[in-house]
Amino acid sequence: MSTTDDIEEAVATAFREEWGQVVATLIRVTGDWDLAEECAQDAFAQALERWRRDEVPRRPGAWLTTTARNRALDVLRREAVGAQKLREAAVSARDEGPYDPDHEGDDSGVPDDRLRLIFTCCHPALPIEARVALTLRTLAGLTTPEIARAFLVPEATMAQRLVRAKRKIRNAGIPYRVPPAHLLPERMTGVLGVLYLLFNEGYAASTGADLMRDGLCAEAIRLARLLARLMPDEPEAVGLLALALLHDARRDTRVDTAGDLVTLEDQDRTRWDRAEIDEGVAVLAGALRRGRPGPYQIQAAIAACHTTAARAADTDWADIAGLYGELQRYVPSAVVRLNRAVAVGMAEGGEAGLALVEELERHDELSGYHLLPATRADLLRRMGRTREAATAYERALELVENDAERRFLEKRLAQCRAA
Repeated sequence: MSTTDDIEEAVATAFREEWGQVVATLIRVTGDWDLAEECAQDAFAQALERWRRDEVPRRPGAWLTTTARNRALDVLRREAVGAQKLREAAVSARDEGPYDPDHEGDDSGVPDDRLRLIFTCCHPALPIEARVALTLRTLAGLTTPEIARAFLVPEATMAQRLVRAKRKIRNAGIPYRVPPAHLLPERMTGVLGVLYLLFNEGYAASTGADLMRDGLCAEAIRLARLLARLMPDEPEAVGLLALALLHDARRDTRVDTAGDLVTLEDQDRTRWDRAEIDEGVAVLAGALRRGRPGPYQIQAAIAACHTTAARAADTDWADIAGLYGELQRYVPSAVVRLNRAVAVGMAEGGEAGLALVEELERHDELSGYHLLPATRADLLRRMGRTREAATAYERALELVENDAERRFLEKRLAQCRAA
């Protein structure tokens, strides 16, 4: 007999693994994004109750999809949305058994159901930010606050973007289907953005007790591998895979046994996954040989600088600063400028890095971003200006929302105060 904890864990696992598939199926059946999410949530709530009584089904995803689909069709009938819509829903749901993605046909050539669904959501009629945000919300199950933090915008702003995107899909009659193979390249920017932010949320969780969410990282890498295999002539797809591999190689050393953050320079490099680093470097070299550089390849090159240095002292910070300068041409964002400030500070000295940080502080782009004052604090600490560093750490602590990062900043603050 399963315990309550077992059932709750089974439902939580099903949410992580099946949410995107369930919601996508309901959108296909109903054409209504809000109804799809509402009925999917209802199915997961029912699972908590029913699985306690009947045990966890052999195929949780099929059970959840069938339950949510039946609920959605009941709502459509009860609200009398029109015979034509019901007929369309009936055609989409013509199979009486549970939904099986293996039996879905399309002419896209995309071999994986989840990847097909990401291509489907990234419709070029939507602004790129809306495409990526909507896909992360619908298929990855990230919350609106999590997505807002990924884009460094207020939660209310992101909520409005999602509402507008859904409204545009509904009003413009944009079909929810996988595009044919010849249309896939025009959706590549959005798909790459989804996988990149999915990996980032797994690698450095914006909130919660843990620094990392390993399941999201693994899924992002799996999908990036499929995408690179599907479109080997797209160097940015290959570059994204290299970037994810090179970062993931350090995963086991990023926190200690207590779950506390370990900085890059203090990580035990003998525990890095050398096979993953070698693969990432080789994959990146293959992308660069095509002579069409882009932001993901450049970020992968930065990651390679770090992971191929035998010791922290061997890191070529001047090269990294130059790469960040090149990245700014493709991604002129404040976050990229902040990362470059760190590299410049390490390559040329704290004063040079601090000048770049102060320039960023004169604008509002990163006003709520905890890494801005944390970067100032670290540069000041390295320069021996511990009193000023402590003030900056205090500001960073007011903004940080991840528990592991909070504990790290508290330790640094205590060190500065003691000094």
